[in-house]
Amino acid sequence: MYEDDDDPELGSMEGHGSVIHHLLSQVKIGMDLTKVVLPTFILERRSLLEMYADFFAHPDLFCSIADMQSPQDRMIQVVKWYLSAFHAGRKSEVARKPYNPILGEVFRCYWEVPGVRPGGETVPDGPVPWGTSNNLCFVAEQVSHHPPISAFYAENKAKRISFCSHIWTKSKFLGLSICVYNIGQGCVSVMEHDEEYILNFPSGYGRSILTVPWVELGGTCQITCNKTGYSANIEFLTKPFYGGKKHRISAEILNPGEKKPVLTVEGEWNGVMTAKWRDGSTETFVDTQSMATVKKIVKPVHEQALNESRFMWREVTAGLKFNHIDHATAAKCALEQKQRDEAKYRKENSISWETKLFNLVGDNWIYNSPLQKRLSQ
Repeated sequence: MYEDDDDPELGSMEGHGSVIHHLLSQVKIGMDLTKVVLPTFILERRSLLEMYADFFAHPDLFCSIADMQSPQDRMIQVVKWYLSAFHAGRKSEVARKPYNPILGEVFRCYWEVPGVRPGGETVPDGPVPWGTSNNLCFVAEQVSHHPPISAFYAENKAKRISFCSHIWTKSKFLGLSICVYNIGQGCVSVMEHDEEYILNFPSGYGRSILTVPWVELGGTCQITCNKTGYSANIEFLTKPFYGGKKHRISAEILNPGEKKPVLTVEGEWNGVMTAKWRDGSTETFVDTQSMATVKKIVKPVHEQALNESRFMWREVTAGLKFNHIDHATAAKCALEQKQRDEAKYRKENSISWETKLFNLVGDNWIYNSPLQKRLSQ
């Protein structure tokens, strides 16, 4: 049920006129879409928590940040991984929506890193206790329902590198499109050099929602390293109403205290990106079309805990996989009703929700047992 490449195409929404009319009757331009119920048939067969794991579909690019010898090379490698991180999350040109995670839902997986010897010692105190020191291990938790906030963490112990992030999704209806603001930030920690790279995320846009919906990214993002002073500015350019190309990006990497970039990058975040150095020389920076994504390794559903994504959503996924839409809708409604009932019980009994894996520190959700903390102990 979890093969990534056999989701049927959604096709045109024009054949679902009554559904579209029902949706439009619920919304006004500028309205927050948090409480709007979308039809089950437009859902992608996975949770949003699992979709965030696709930021690491090229685990070798992420782990090799730690191998770079100079601060400039490490910043360039962070940008290279970051620009490669978005295409794997969109498996099709047609927009589909992942499941809204349930409060307390957890997703775990790991990757074998290309070019790294398989094996290594298991890391029982890591985010994936059955993963090894040579694996890139990932865990995500839905830490808030209102507002919807997902926190996630990844680490490779052998390279002493980790990533901690949270994203609060806020969606708005814009008429013929939907905007999803990804509010929050991420932090790449390179422990060998005691460096942290702080970054944020672009917004997502669902376009042409009345015909064949498609997704694009838009907005300005930054990556900064306070210790070294290196920074990067990245523009995700939305397609103009008339003409122009889809999925364009423009990026520049700046040396400390300089305004002229040492490197600029142009291209498409789901295609080829070309780097131009200050001396005028050029090279292919990232080519997502020729780079194979690495398949994540997830425990079989029957071995998962009750709150793990694939176990929780298994009936919805089965209904979508085998085109039993009524079954999928009923299973989805049952999950969501259970969440509402539990929230009502907590409110009536003055019980506050307690997260399991992440804690709120200031404005950021921080993983309870990060690699840095475990190594220092």
